[in-house]
Amino acid sequence: MTAPLSNDLRLRVVLAIENGLSRRAAAVKFDVSVASAVRWHRRYKRTGSVEPDAVGGDRHSHRVEAHAARVLGWIDAQRDLTLVEIADRLAEEGHVFAPATIWRLLDRHNYTVNKRLLMPANRSVTM
Repeated sequence: MTAPLSNDLRLRVVLAIENGLSRRAAAVKFDVSVASAVRWHRRYKRTGSVEPDAVGGDRHSHRVEAHAARVLGWIDAQRDLTLVEIADRLAEEGHVFAPATIWRLLDRHNYTVNKRLLMPANRSVTM
């Protein structure tokens, strides 16, 4: 994804529009898209600023983080709890999350899964 255009350019386009130039003419003059000129001018009228919004970042983890203490408590009480079981418990309370979402929650809190399948004893190698 590209970086937003400079605030200086945005402000010059908006000021040109404010001084009577049409949005299309301002876009041509400053070599930006008409849609950008319209959006910047609308933003300036609404907020008084031409600053771009933040780009990227996590906007969804706060939903599952609200249940973090409870989920971590369940795991401390029962170490062999699976991701699907945790998702089912949350779903019973009306909070639907995919197991992958719960895994990312646990990863953020440095919980690791160290499960091994039961294997038959090996006579030649000590386990």
